[in-house]
Amino acid sequence: MFINCKGELVDLTIPKVMGILNVTPNSFFDGGKYKNEDEIILQVDKMLSEGATFIDIGAYSSKPSAEFVSEQEEIDRIVPAIELILKHFPEALLSIDTFRAEVAKASIESGATIINDIAASELDDKMFEVIAKYNVPYIMMHMRGNPQTMQSLTQYDDIVKEMLFYFSEKVQQARALGINDLILDPGFGFAKTTDQNYEVMEKMELFNLLELPVLAGISRKSMIYKTLDITPQEALNGTTFLNTIALMKGAKILRVHDVKEAVECVTLFDKIN
Repeated sequence: MFINCKGELVDLTIPKVMGILNVTPNSFFDGGKYKNEDEIILQVDKMLSEGATFIDIGAYSSKPSAEFVSEQEEIDRIVPAIELILKHFPEALLSIDTFRAEVAKASIESGATIINDIAASELDDKMFEVIAKYNVPYIMMHMRGNPQTMQSLTQYDDIVKEMLFYFSEKVQQARALGINDLILDPGFGFAKTTDQNYEVMEKMELFNLLELPVLAGISRKSMIYKTLDITPQEALNGTTFLNTIALMKGAKILRVHDVKEAVECVTLFDKIN
């Protein structure tokens, strides 16, 4: 199982780790932490040296009830970060966490490799066109509504069945436009209750029926810290546990704040396999 990143084939047979870099003032765990160039470079260097294959940059917090950020402000935050990182780490594979086609376009033209769309084009119908034009890997996440409304949209008859149908439709649309490299993200914490998140994780292997790589993004999320009655800062152990379950269920990419621990998870999991 490979994805093509700027002509480099990345083998997902052994799962890979994607390190999170938020250049936002308000993300739930690390908002406002990486405000200047030195802080960004130090964090990227740390994640790459710990074994991250990808760095996922976000400039619009998608936490529940997140504040609105204009398209131009998102571009103004993200493009300088891409240029800065690639100046210091020209081989870095950068994923951009955005649901806006214009942000995706500007990011790819600045050197980004992957687009990570929490809405799978539902919030911007031009997204598929941009992905097809630039032929980059595309992560499609499941959610309903937008970050401001998603937590009121959690009514499902059969959540996993409905998600499978959602993804199969999205894959069909993408394939019709010639998009080759697709990755599925179940969207833990997006338009799902805590119990629904755990039901999705319990049945996560069913997404392998679509024969595409699956990304698990559960790092320090409320499904962990609310269940354990702790803070996001205390949720690393729970994250590591659920990342291990995700690997056992077939996840090929772990999207995390803590790269070293996730890489250790993958190494030990691979040893068992």
